[in-house]
Amino acid sequence: MDPDAVKSTLSNLAFGNVIAAAARDLQKEMVAKDKAQAAPASHDEVDLDELLDDPELEKLHAERIAALKKEAEKREVLKRQGHGEYKEITEGDFLGEVTGSEKVICHFYHCEFYRCKIMDKHLKALAPVYVGTKFVKLDAENAPFFVSKLAIKTLPCVIFFKKGIAVDRLVGFQDLGSKDDFSTRALENILKMKGIIDEKKKDDEDEDDESESKNRRIRSSTAQDSDSD
Repeated sequence: MDPDAVKSTLSNLAFGNVIAAAARDLQKEMVAKDKAQAAPASHDEVDLDELLDDPELEKLHAERIAALKKEAEKREVLKRQGHGEYKEITEGDFLGEVTGSEKVICHFYHCEFYRCKIMDKHLKALAPVYVGTKFVKLDAENAPFFVSKLAIKTLPCVIFFKKGIAVDRLVGFQDLGSKDDFSTRALENILKMKGIIDEKKKDDEDEDDESESKNRRIRSSTAQDSDSD
């Protein structure tokens, strides 16, 4: 075979390979470009009028409004039943209060006990946040019958009722580190763990921070009053 012919053939093959590679690269580039054009641009302008006229969006909006209205109505019913506040009850009120709501927290206290005052402040801060649970307190000295029936030996004693049945309790500060300076959030977490209050919605976080700040001021004031005594 003629060496020059062989050399020419190899040269042609090499050139052909280069052209083929270039063609493949061009094809890949064109495919990528087509995909980019087909994909919606993330920064394209949005026609708000079209969004507002979207029936699916209108449906979602209507459902959201209906859900909010239903929740508001439910909260109003609960508030009429004494939810959303931390109130004092008497021994005569006790049965009606703990059986009239699905979830009730009742604090048995003594008016002269310092730790009962601390528990009071925390429960008062939580009551308006967790409307699904009723928060009440009962002077143990004025409720000897139920103190005996519920075998209450130590104050403060916070008893949890579900559908009128005592299901659990907090005795003193045993579950709170046995310290007087526990936070409202620490008590809140225990109440959640025991299932007597529901998980709070994210929208309530600001309110919780405000309650915690208020509670710190109350603890400081209480401590100053104690020192002056």
